[in-house]
Amino acid sequence: MTNAEVLKRLTETIENRKGGDADSSYTAKLLSRGVKKIAQKVGEEGVETAIAAVSEDDAALLGEGADLLYHLMVLLAARDLTIDDVLATLADREGLSGIAEKASRDD
Repeated sequence: MTNAEVLKRLTETIENRKGGDADSSYTAKLLSRGVKKIAQKVGEEGVETAIAAVSEDDAALLGEGADLLYHLMVLLAARDLTIDDVLATLADREGLSGIAEKASRDD
């Protein structure tokens, strides 16, 4: 299975869990708790990923990275977005200097 297929299947699974039974699906439970709770979970996973990276434990970093990506994808789904939308944003930025891209934002 290709990486793209893994992301597609995960996207489909997350979509299928929307409105599902929160007692039998962790994804449905997360989605039922709303964007704020999911965003909090993404933050927690981001910190855990950073800690794993600093500890130089590759297995932990990969595991936490997978958790972070999964929770990000659930957050995107809660906002009716997908990982494909994120990838399209990255594609739009391709070839642009990171410094120039950041300066172009309305932050």
